[in-house]
Amino acid sequence: MQVDEARRAAYDLLYEVGVEGAYANLVMPQIIEHYELRGRDAAFATELAFGTLRLRDFLDAVIAKCADRDPSRIEPPILDVLRMGSYQLLAMRVPPHAAVATSVELSKRVTRNNASGLVNAVLRKVDAHDREAWTSIVQQGLDADAALAVTTSHPQWQVRALGDALREHRDELPQLLKIDNTAPTVTLVARPGACTVSELLAEGDSEEGKWSPFAVRMHGGVPGAISAVAHGRAAVQDEGSQLVALTLAAASIEGADSQWLDLCAGPGGKAGLLAALVYEQGGALTAVELQEHRAELVGKTMRGVPGQHRVITEDGTRFQGRFDRVLVDVPCTGLGVLRRRPESRWRRAPGDVAALAPLQRALLRNAIACTRPGGVIAYSTCSPHLAETEFVIADILEDGTADLVDARSTALTIPGLRNIADFDAVTSPGPYLRLWPQRHDTDGMFLALLRRR
Repeated sequence: MQVDEARRAAYDLLYEVGVEGAYANLVMPQIIEHYELRGRDAAFATELAFGTLRLRDFLDAVIAKCADRDPSRIEPPILDVLRMGSYQLLAMRVPPHAAVATSVELSKRVTRNNASGLVNAVLRKVDAHDREAWTSIVQQGLDADAALAVTTSHPQWQVRALGDALREHRDELPQLLKIDNTAPTVTLVARPGACTVSELLAEGDSEEGKWSPFAVRMHGGVPGAISAVAHGRAAVQDEGSQLVALTLAAASIEGADSQWLDLCAGPGGKAGLLAALVYEQGGALTAVELQEHRAELVGKTMRGVPGQHRVITEDGTRFQGRFDRVLVDVPCTGLGVLRRRPESRWRRAPGDVAALAPLQRALLRNAIACTRPGGVIAYSTCSPHLAETEFVIADILEDGTADLVDARSTALTIPGLRNIADFDAVTSPGPYLRLWPQRHDTDGMFLALLRRR
């Protein structure tokens, strides 16, 4: 059986991520275009590649049982072929003969060593049980956390960290980990003053977002094919990110309110929405980004927003200025966006939390320094890890330069917020705003609001 281009595309993505260190969400569109995949073929390749990345540890546990050896002893290209074949057998509606035969043929293309016999034998053993049965098999003899980690394909330290962050709602942990292994809905933001929700709804199979008054959730199609997205009047942006920006904009403030700052702006999603919001009241946004290529992305995503906004390439810990509202969306471990960035769970280590801590605090301290007295600062992360969220805020409050504002209550005052009663019911008490995939169907986001003394 010949290997179709959709499977070759999926393998190429695994290679780019594993060997070249690429980001799956950035490289996949290029690979799809290279193979000229469309419709079902593009969807198949994306599901196979991203699903294999998400379930890597679970698949490796199954392969270990069937190969009678640790996966680390299998040649990397062949291991990726086995992972892809196992994913097709256990998580996709692919006939077993097709999954096995195409994997055997693919193994002949990706290595000079003859491993087709190994691939055939292992995958036939994988096919002996369904996913539910394999889930029971691979967790035998493990403690609760280890069993949950392997069956949901998360490193154990992430399972523990997410459970700690859920606090009294730790019973939701299995649901959260399960959702991490599903593809998120593509969501657009209609940037106010430049585009409307109605315009986006008219262009394709979509519906209004669940919470944000500017959100549209797509059910099919390619975002770049939508005119407003192509011209920067709208953009791809998760509702969680939209709510962070909108909550900062909704916070009460006295006096001047025309100069806003995004201190860690790349790649520019929140900056684009904030720029549109401040322009509507006669102001402008300054977007600061340390890395030049990310600063270029910020400029590109803001090109469709009217106004005299600035993009500055500079270190956010040293930038100086005086602003009315400041967003500091700090670099973090990204534990809240594991479903969107499937490879990130395997690239992060526990030591990354401590390594990022000084930078997170330095950025927040400088964000406060860049805010006028009475102005508002938003500290946000796409990680719920306590060491990246509450512990940072507790340290900064000891400085005596700012006071905590209830971000959850502020979010409920967002003009046009949809389904307010439902949002109120699923959102934990303040003073922080915590957004969870299993509760809000958004990325996992943390937001703290501070007011400069």
